[in-house]
Amino acid sequence: MQLQCPMPKLDFEVITLGHGSGGLLTNRLLDSGVFKVLQNDILDKRHDGATLDLQGPTAFTTDSFVISPVFFPGGNIGELAVNGTVNDLAMCGAVPEYLSLSFILEEGLSVKEFWEVLVGVKVACELAGVRVVTGDTKVVEKGKGDKIFINTTGLGHLHPKAQIDIERVKPGDQIIVSGNLATHGMAIMSVRKGLEFETTIESDTCALNHAVLALLDRFGPAVHLLRDPTRGGVATVLTEIARDTGLGIDLQQRWLPIDRQVAGACEILGLDPLYVANEGLFIAVVAEEEAEAVLAHLREQPQCGNAAIIGRVTEDHPRKTVLTSSIGGKRVVNMLAGEQLPRIC
Repeated sequence: MQLQCPMPKLDFEVITLGHGSGGLLTNRLLDSGVFKVLQNDILDKRHDGATLDLQGPTAFTTDSFVISPVFFPGGNIGELAVNGTVNDLAMCGAVPEYLSLSFILEEGLSVKEFWEVLVGVKVACELAGVRVVTGDTKVVEKGKGDKIFINTTGLGHLHPKAQIDIERVKPGDQIIVSGNLATHGMAIMSVRKGLEFETTIESDTCALNHAVLALLDRFGPAVHLLRDPTRGGVATVLTEIARDTGLGIDLQQRWLPIDRQVAGACEILGLDPLYVANEGLFIAVVAEEEAEAVLAHLREQPQCGNAAIIGRVTEDHPRKTVLTSSIGGKRVVNMLAGEQLPRIC
């Protein structure tokens, strides 16, 4: 989806400290940028906050985005911020509705780059069906940031059939991933390392709320838990689930969906795909008797065509995730130790 948002002609080309002063330059930046691109009836009131009509159980999340590089194959930090916040709400079983968006801009950032980030925000909001209703903008001295950091808050109402709770995970539950592993992390690393492949590896960043809500519409209580494996990857999320439930997880390496070029990039860089960050992927822990139907349903959804069952919950080896390799060997999969991919989201 591409929006036609031609950049206006301005008499300044870069962000200065004056644009964060709260005075004339700040207002000119907001008027020509944020308010122009993201306009809606609530944001148009230009208040420091927003008055919202929330009814029933509500989900709330906050996040920060500090990715480097800011622009990458398949997206930019603006799209990533919206999608990441929307997905956090979706993992609660919520229907995302409202976002706040706060920018920390580094002195010297080009206005053209800021505009492209704003358009990325707009595109992602349109696709996810959410609105930015309030926010803030600050500017820091050159060398005190990295072009742009974004902080978000998201609100949404719970889906009436959602029963997402770690306490509902039980032995026999099947573990499903909604698509290929490690795509986002390898898109970022291929740019940083200058790797070239047959085709460009693009980030999988996208809003998952529509796929999740369709899943809840049809299967509701059969969906016991949802998680998005961003930093730390699939391995870390599954290890957390095993720890928090006191149960074990059996994971099958030969069932893991991964693009050939992504697998090749991981091999070149010596990275385990299980620990690489994802931005357009979720993990669903579902009732055993519904697992095949859930899988078939997911594969019909946009962004979920490569969904796969990758393991199961077990009473064996409590609090541990055990991977069975493609040749039958077994090893314990631990939580990511240290920093594998810095500034990935």
